[in-house]
Amino acid sequence: MASDDFFYAVTILSSVAAGLLFRKVTGEENRRWLSTLLGVVLLYVLCGSDCWHFVITVVGNCIIICFPQLSSKCHLYSFVWNFGYLAVFRTVHLVGLPAPSPIANAAQLFLTLRMIGLAFDVYDSRVLVSTKKGESGDALDQNQLLIKYTAIAPNAKDIFCFAFCYIGSLTGPYYKYHIYRDWLRQPNPEKIPLQEPLIAKARPLPAIVVTYLVCSYFFSIKYVETDEFYENPFWFRLFYMVPMFMVFRTRLYTAWLLSECMCITAGFAAYPTQANSKCGSGPTDFAALDKAEKEGAEKYDYETVHNLDIYGCELAPLTKQGLRSWNMTVQYWLATYIHRRVPPPLKPYRVSVTMGVSAFWHGIHPGYYLSFLTVPPILMAEEAMAAAFRKDATPGGQQLFDWGCWFFKMRGFDYMCMGFLLLKLGATLRYWHSIYFAGHLVMVFFLVLGNVGKVLMRSRGKREGGADDGGKQRRD
Repeated sequence: MASDDFFYAVTILSSVAAGLLFRKVTGEENRRWLSTLLGVVLLYVLCGSDCWHFVITVVGNCIIICFPQLSSKCHLYSFVWNFGYLAVFRTVHLVGLPAPSPIANAAQLFLTLRMIGLAFDVYDSRVLVSTKKGESGDALDQNQLLIKYTAIAPNAKDIFCFAFCYIGSLTGPYYKYHIYRDWLRQPNPEKIPLQEPLIAKARPLPAIVVTYLVCSYFFSIKYVETDEFYENPFWFRLFYMVPMFMVFRTRLYTAWLLSECMCITAGFAAYPTQANSKCGSGPTDFAALDKAEKEGAEKYDYETVHNLDIYGCELAPLTKQGLRSWNMTVQYWLATYIHRRVPPPLKPYRVSVTMGVSAFWHGIHPGYYLSFLTVPPILMAEEAMAAAFRKDATPGGQQLFDWGCWFFKMRGFDYMCMGFLLLKLGATLRYWHSIYFAGHLVMVFFLVLGNVGKVLMRSRGKREGGADDGGKQRRD
């Protein structure tokens, strides 16, 4: 295991253990400063002098959110500031400054999401308060609860502490400020269940870790970058992307499951089950939440920070379902702050816009863009094929279609994963060329076949409809 991976793993495991401490700490200020101190120490130990990037990012966001002159469009200014600085962060080596470490890059990624999401939520809170506070009638109680539980107005101290809270600083999950605030104000954290949800979440980890260690021992992306690799036969080159995606996803599965364990040990984002919490957004039934806070809750869940659905990643038949099951809180961030807020002129292209933003967030390497921008046509091909061949099929035919779709979904992820791992334009295209751009060819084939099939199905429907009408007329 690489040294960065080793220190990364030790840090996450330490954070999981540290959560047990917070179950014994009460008082909003005590929890706020202790979680901030732990976050700052972890970042400094792992990132060293790279921490100045984090400070600049947070100071810029504080200015944008706290200055009245910028508050009316703080969400847009924050988006430009954070993504603009992310570009600077990744190119400082071009002007002679040290390039940030991979761990610092991971921290900067989640800090960017946290700061932009905070600015959007501050803006939404101001709109919410200005439009809902004066309303009267049946909706009054609901509006008051919505404001009580979701409206935020953080000052500079709040923003700093939220930015450097140790939970999720290196691995995610992404969470909103009001979820962090609820955690600080937990009245009886020691009463929140620990053992059962922790065991349930950690149960898949041994098998995942063993799979990662075995596959990473026998297969390496560095081999793909050598001339020797391309002397192997076609079938070997084509097959190689399958174990590489296995290495890629089991490594991430491990980090994401441990990050959820970190939340569970700290009691972070634990809400009463009746509050109907959703991934990323938190509770949705605020009346039930308010009642549970007053009367006490018997059951809690961690759906707010549920970041990985292994079943969906591995067995869902459609690419869209697989993507939604993968790094779910980041998917929520992209859906909430990008996909749903694309300006009207760009609405027809919002999937491509969202994929482009996601690619830029991941990095500036061409491999990210080659992979992410392959997603929209894959989604179109799946949609066309489903409309042509699944919609009117028998139950057995639909099941057969789903298994075939699952197989090609996984091969599509294998194919795109190579762009994520090789990163460079030449290296990615060299590998894809060595397998004759099989992923793109299959995608185009299914896109054409699906659209032709839809046309034929419509023509067949019209003929059958016409025949039925003619027979009816003759009978009349």
